[in-house]
Amino acid sequence: MKTVKFILGVVVIGSMLSFVKATPSYKFAVMKYNGGGDWYANPTSLPNLVTFCNSKLSMNIDAQVDEVAVGSPQLFNYPFVHMTGHGNVVFSESEAQNLRTYLLGGGFLHIDDNYGMDKFIRTELKKVFPTKELNELPFSHPIYTQTFTFKEGLPKIHEHDNKAPQGLAIIHEGRVLVFYSYESDLGDGWEDPDVHNDSQEKREQALQMGANIVQFALMGN
Repeated sequence: MKTVKFILGVVVIGSMLSFVKATPSYKFAVMKYNGGGDWYANPTSLPNLVTFCNSKLSMNIDAQVDEVAVGSPQLFNYPFVHMTGHGNVVFSESEAQNLRTYLLGGGFLHIDDNYGMDKFIRTELKKVFPTKELNELPFSHPIYTQTFTFKEGLPKIHEHDNKAPQGLAIIHEGRVLVFYSYESDLGDGWEDPDVHNDSQEKREQALQMGANIVQFALMGN
């Protein structure tokens, strides 16, 4: 009887330890916004990036990616929020305030222009931080030298206007609050291979740069 109890105890404790180990350390979300832009573009992007980060960087990120509205109090549940789209973006004053509080409180927003949102998002970010500018980060910035090294900054995944890709940031007291990947189209490179038929090399570049952003946001910022 004692032997049976001991074995059962070991099984229960083992199961508990397994559960604790399996509990994700982080959970990410895609940001929903108003204005008519397709915030839901690239549905496989962030889940694929999470899978890549868990595999290559041994990160314990929840495989289930959520959706969160910019003005929702649930925004504060996520250390990393991703935003993308092709078109219009509109933040109300209360949404801008909520996003500002989230970012100043330790949150991180990655914006990826999926071609077409640039002129809108720049205006809306001014509602969030009226006195701050989006400034390009130098290629020597740590975001480009995390696990993967990008000596020339953001990789160019898709050609649109034949402009050089730019990694832009809003910084407060030395911390990057917002990282904006412009003219790069990282999110397209994160999508399932058959969505855009990108080469394996391009997809790998996009995923590696995305992993750098995640790693920097969570551990190196």
